[in-house]
Amino acid sequence: MSLLTHLLACLFGMGSWISINGLWVELPLIVPQIPEGWYLPSYLSVLIQMANIGPLFVTLMHRFRPGVLNETAVIYTIIALGTVASFLLGFFWKETVIVAGVPRSVALLVLTFFLSAVDCTSSVTFLPFMMRLKPQFLTTYYIGEGVSGLLPALVALVQGVGVVHCLNNTQIMNLTLNSSNSSVTLDLQAHYQPANFSAEVFFFFLSAMMLVCLVAFLLLNYHPSVARERPSGEYTNGVREGSWKNKKRAEQKHMMDPYRSQNHKSRSSFGTGFYSWMEVFYIYVILAWSNALTNVVLPSVQSYSCMPYGNNIYHLSATMAAVSNPVACFIALFLPMRSLLLMGALTVIGSGAGAYLMGMAVLSPCPLLLKEFSGGVIIVLVWILFVLTLSYVKVIIGVILRDEGHSALVWCGAVVQLGSLLGAVTMFPLVSVYSYFTSGDPCNTKCP
Repeated sequence: MSLLTHLLACLFGMGSWISINGLWVELPLIVPQIPEGWYLPSYLSVLIQMANIGPLFVTLMHRFRPGVLNETAVIYTIIALGTVASFLLGFFWKETVIVAGVPRSVALLVLTFFLSAVDCTSSVTFLPFMMRLKPQFLTTYYIGEGVSGLLPALVALVQGVGVVHCLNNTQIMNLTLNSSNSSVTLDLQAHYQPANFSAEVFFFFLSAMMLVCLVAFLLLNYHPSVARERPSGEYTNGVREGSWKNKKRAEQKHMMDPYRSQNHKSRSSFGTGFYSWMEVFYIYVILAWSNALTNVVLPSVQSYSCMPYGNNIYHLSATMAAVSNPVACFIALFLPMRSLLLMGALTVIGSGAGAYLMGMAVLSPCPLLLKEFSGGVIIVLVWILFVLTLSYVKVIIGVILRDEGHSALVWCGAVVQLGSLLGAVTMFPLVSVYSYFTSGDPCNTKCP
């Protein structure tokens, strides 16, 4: 296995979601300076779901016009678009335009839509492209995808985004002109620390990372050492070379796999036929469920579940959750277990951890063990368990579907986006419309 190819696959995967992940972690700096204020996260959620038109188009083209859409050209286009959009954000994110008599951040919203289209479309193009390399490089790609969330979080940590200092503030209560009695209470108020560098610099950093992804993709296509890592019968636009007239037979050609019997009886027309249609349905349902939880449902309430325990606990849980994703992918590189029973067990464990986190978010601002040291420790450990188990499940599903052919990976990306969409549709009204959750004050949580 070539270390260079592993590095390039990791850098390629890093470009898949780094733009949108970076935008989310930068919100505490952006929100105070734009007219939309804290309504912006709701707008972002809508824009990201609207951007699913990209993966929908690619999936439909693959289904009804296989081989027509040039997969490599699409990837070049979306990476270049992501690079340019991130760069332009550095100049125009604060610019406003009067719309219907109200100032709006039109440039920010339009460029965010393009970034969302880039990242959503990467799910149905980057993954299938990895069919051109040996199976072990798919796991490295997933490590890079995990880094796409970790790296912006670490940079934002260095930047000082959202760092809170709790300072004493003397409040004079019940003071009136006609009364000499007054009550004086000492209280703590949250004061956000100024950033070490501006949001403009952060957006230029995101643009540079997209440029790195573009260079990695170029080398994956043309570097001689990468060519030696290609399996026989390379895929081009979803069809094996030399088999343009018989795509279906090419995709069903069994691939050498040490984890399964080489003389199995075909149980369905899906991929190699190794899995029955019920097992295929089971795999895709778990894929949609795990992505809905990890991409949208729990991240949308992370601040509610952690902030009551203090700002340090919130930042620690967010950082450790971001670290857990690539760690799970790294574990899968050496322990690629493909048991469907284990997959289900890990999904149940991860879902149980997610249920605990959701319960703490519902109880905010007064979750369990609020004033206990163990409460903060438990919430951090549960976040780690939640991300670790479900990230491992997602990687293993990707490895399984990679062995089932190019079409299976295209549908893998489509189901990932479908799961995220369903999660957003569920959580958006609860969080943004009905305000079902209540934030905890990192300095002044008062509970009975």
